[in-house]
Amino acid sequence: SEIIRDNPGILDCVKEGIGRVVGMGVPHSKRLLPLMVLTFPTALHGVLHYIISSIIQKLVLFVLKRDNSHNLPTESSTSVQSMLDAYFPELIASFAASLCADVMLYPLETVLHRLHIQGTRTIIDNTDLGYEVLPINTQYEGMRDCVNTIKREEGMLGFYKGFGAVIVQYTLHVAVLQLTKIIYSTLLQ
Repeated sequence: SEIIRDNPGILDCVKEGIGRVVGMGVPHSKRLLPLMVLTFPTALHGVLHYIISSIIQKLVLFVLKRDNSHNLPTESSTSVQSMLDAYFPELIASFAASLCADVMLYPLETVLHRLHIQGTRTIIDNTDLGYEVLPINTQYEGMRDCVNTIKREEGMLGFYKGFGAVIVQYTLHVAVLQLTKIIYSTLLQ
């Protein structure tokens, strides 16, 4: 892009990344947050995602297995049907758990993404006009400042910008699950 005036080398991103982790070298931007400021929100997101998805997965799996225990196996059930009955509830439970965790933690993920890219050489497409790119020029001081700024300047819907991509992702996930079920069902016949 013509917006970027300096010519970075091929391995500059690796060099700057190592320098940021080690704490050596001068960052190219004063807006670049120290790695220790990003550690807590990143770890918090990972732990919360694991806890939420684990709880939901166990709950959904319990409900599905309880409902399937009422259906008695017939003489026509085959090993493929028993494999479908064994693994498909686990796939559904895993899907539901990931979906719930991603939806519940999307605002935190938005804050994380904004904190991680602040001060980097990042440009985005101007989707309003469609013919230019814009640099990312934010000046967040940390997680709390980022949350307060988004709430003040963009409102609560600002935390859900880009949520359409999650909808597309999980729609494709449902399509793959349904295709898997259809393939297993055709193997039964």
